[in-house]
Amino acid sequence: MKILIVSDTHRHNENFLKVLEKTGPIDMLIHCGDVEGSEYLIASSAGCPVQMVMGNNDFFSDLPREKEFQIGKYKIWLTHGHTYYVSMGDENIKREARERGVDIVMFGHSHRPIVDIDKDIIAVNPGSLTYPRQEGKKPSYIIMELDHKGEAHFTICYLDE
Repeated sequence: MKILIVSDTHRHNENFLKVLEKTGPIDMLIHCGDVEGSEYLIASSAGCPVQMVMGNNDFFSDLPREKEFQIGKYKIWLTHGHTYYVSMGDENIKREARERGVDIVMFGHSHRPIVDIDKDIIAVNPGSLTYPRQEGKKPSYIIMELDHKGEAHFTICYLDE
């Protein structure tokens, strides 16, 4: 199973559409918020099931603030992350994820990609396809793949590579 994880596209969807073309067929798309009115374009372009939440810039959105769902054996919690102070680090959101009993928390907001794997929780932030803030400032996304045993593997990818 191949899952594309993106965030913080901020209504500038050119890079998102390039990533869809570059990654080829996907089984699921996850958007961690700040779509700014592009919900329909994103969902209709994906060609697969979509999980999406609202971000702090999605002022008039009907998207949920948070979602919990299953991917294989993993319980996923999807949130934008701004109410968990993720710009200061991922400790608060990982603590909340543990309290919720999830295996993986996916979030955005900081515009910096991370895959933080602890023994009991995985924290994933794909960064931003529009306004990257990490060193080098490259638009980023994550590919999550489940292998034949159902184990999750994460790859941080950059649009330019």
